[in-house]
Amino acid sequence: MLSAASLRSFSLQRSRVFVRLRSPTKPILSRAAPAAAEEMDSQSPSCVLVLAGKSSAEMEIAKTLKSNNALKLPDNSEVRFFVHPEIQRPPSEEPFQIDLFLKSLSTNQFGRFFIWSPRLPSTHDVVSHNFCELPIGAVCAADIQSKGRGRSKNVWESPIGCLLFSFTIQMDDGKIVPLLQYVISLAITEAIKEICDKNGLPYLDVRIKWPNDLYLNGLKVGGILCTSTYKSKKFNVSAGIGLNVDNEKPTVCLNAVLRETSVASYKFTREDILAAFFNKFETLYNLFIHQGFQALEELYYKTWLHSGQRVIVQEKNGEQVVENVVSIQGLTPSGYLLAVGEDNQMCELHPDGNSFDFFKGLVRRKL
Repeated sequence: MLSAASLRSFSLQRSRVFVRLRSPTKPILSRAAPAAAEEMDSQSPSCVLVLAGKSSAEMEIAKTLKSNNALKLPDNSEVRFFVHPEIQRPPSEEPFQIDLFLKSLSTNQFGRFFIWSPRLPSTHDVVSHNFCELPIGAVCAADIQSKGRGRSKNVWESPIGCLLFSFTIQMDDGKIVPLLQYVISLAITEAIKEICDKNGLPYLDVRIKWPNDLYLNGLKVGGILCTSTYKSKKFNVSAGIGLNVDNEKPTVCLNAVLRETSVASYKFTREDILAAFFNKFETLYNLFIHQGFQALEELYYKTWLHSGQRVIVQEKNGEQVVENVVSIQGLTPSGYLLAVGEDNQMCELHPDGNSFDFFKGLVRRKL
């Protein structure tokens, strides 16, 4: 999509992580045209993409993309297109319920154009590779993801049961792009709180681990990956999210913890969480763009794990590596950790780029 010369990366992108997620929730789609269903049953294409929209305008985009075969995969493998609800028997045991998601969605931009696939190498690759073909705010979700992207080019298997999705954002100010992952993290935790409140459930204490992991009961339950490119004086951001909804191994999932804390029969669904996420994200994103991250800081610090946390930083003193203890105070304007040392010197903490755990091998830079 872009020449190498037009690509621009950001400092925090070196810090991105995508959590390994395994088998969570099972979804569902609506029924219609038998002819389309039979065509899908009789053949096994490399990739199936089902296109849908909240309004007639988005549905027209879906029809145009299908007729032009406009969306491609990075490896140029075959793609089969269907416009929802063309499929009578979807190619998945319990596929995503597109109608339920769109009905619960109340946004003006984000999530309104929707792509679903029963299986993809990576939802992130779909939106990033086709960024210029898709409307801003378009989302791609999959039941199973075989080549989810992670830090240092790690590949994460993401079987059925996870909420796996990626979406597009376009921004003008490159200085705040690294902060976007924090807004996304906050929107996820706030969406889960809202669902609990709406259904009279006890709150699940999903917390943010800097920079882009989600934790529940001390274990990873999800993660965020943001990448960006620069074109025509705009920053094109592709954001990917993975969230364990209904799997109990290898770590934890929302429904397992809910069963332990509530006698209610309610179960979290991917459709409810995805719609609640976009409803929250659009509100928080508008605050972020118009008022800065400062407007969200108080809520963010209530949700993250790190206020007052004492961590060890490593510094070279000649040939020796010296370890010092500092206390985390918050975030710097650039999105790194703000900390204070035992000498009361304020500093900015950066990952060393080598450790999988960001809180090992932190590097201190004095402010």
